[in-house]
Amino acid sequence: MAIYLQEHGWSADLIGTALTLGAIVGVLVTAPAGALVDATSHRRSVVVGASALTVAAACVFWLSRGFWPITLSQIATAVAGSLMGIALTGLTLGVGGRGNFDRLYGRTQVANHAGNMAAAALSGALGWWLGTAWVFALCAAFALACIASVLLIPASAVHRHHARGLAHQDDENPSQARAESIRVLLQSRPLLLLAIVLAGFGLGNSAMLPLYSLAQAAAHHGNASQITAANIIVSQIVMLVTAVYASRIIRRWGFWWVILVTLLTLPLRALAAAAFTTTWGIVPVQILDGVGAGLQGVAIPALVVHLLHGSGRVNLGQGAVRSMEAAGSCLSPLLGGWLASRFGYPTAFVALGSLAIVSLTLWITQGAMIRRACDMRRDELGKMADVEASALVS
Repeated sequence: MAIYLQEHGWSADLIGTALTLGAIVGVLVTAPAGALVDATSHRRSVVVGASALTVAAACVFWLSRGFWPITLSQIATAVAGSLMGIALTGLTLGVGGRGNFDRLYGRTQVANHAGNMAAAALSGALGWWLGTAWVFALCAAFALACIASVLLIPASAVHRHHARGLAHQDDENPSQARAESIRVLLQSRPLLLLAIVLAGFGLGNSAMLPLYSLAQAAAHHGNASQITAANIIVSQIVMLVTAVYASRIIRRWGFWWVILVTLLTLPLRALAAAAFTTTWGIVPVQILDGVGAGLQGVAIPALVVHLLHGSGRVNLGQGAVRSMEAAGSCLSPLLGGWLASRFGYPTAFVALGSLAIVSLTLWITQGAMIRRACDMRRDELGKMADVEASALVS
């Protein structure tokens, strides 16, 4: 989108404003989206609705390039992203159970990154052959394929209580299943710390890829779509490989160490982006992005499940954590675009990367509390009923 609008005369700060307005709505709807996924038994329908919004947003680019239509399309995209991410964690938990969540969700993320790679490669080809506008038609086509795919999942395969983090078996215990009060989120200090840390990380991270694509396009005129596609493909390859081993790494080293590594990738990535303006600079910048995002994509949802399973508020917890991260992320394009317009891209990269220092400091100083909470929960979770899904991860 950033490249397309840049080609039609939009400035970096105006692009950042449109992205930020859409992201603000994303912040507001993410926690309610988690509550919806907890409350409904029709979690596949949530994915269908999110995909339909994606189709509508893609169509806008064919009809108008005005500021408000484009901004409304970003609002639709933000709502779709909030619904889709949390619905997939709920579906995975309902199908695979708590004990197998990290493994099964890791496989889901492998498929996710493979799809992103295919979309990026096709986007680069379409942008070169037919023009950047056709990339949005491709987005709509993939969203329609997503609708068809989720409807192939049998409704009976998704356990309605385990999907929200309630260890309740209908056939063994016919009593009414009740979730805990939403105060359980506020009472979990590790969850609150995780949310604050991710807010700082999102503030520095979200604008990095769009700005780096813009910087590369400005330095190497004429290959905007291909540069953007290359940025995405390199990082997605690394994310895919990382996601394959993410559950094993988490089980070997624990949540605290894995998330610490993901936080360290941001300042390193910022320095690489500021230093390497040649086309090959894409490689180190996006490898760091792939390692951080690949590990976080599995570790963060798995940690929320670990902390909240049994409360019936797992997806609300996912939404609350994502809301805090999105709060930082929605300001990132605005901040990054403003810095790039006035001080240049290298300064913008360094400034964004330095924001990770706050998150790193909090995570390191509170490390003992996080590790202690994870150890205590491990004993509690071992006593809870779970979905029998060993065949899925064998």
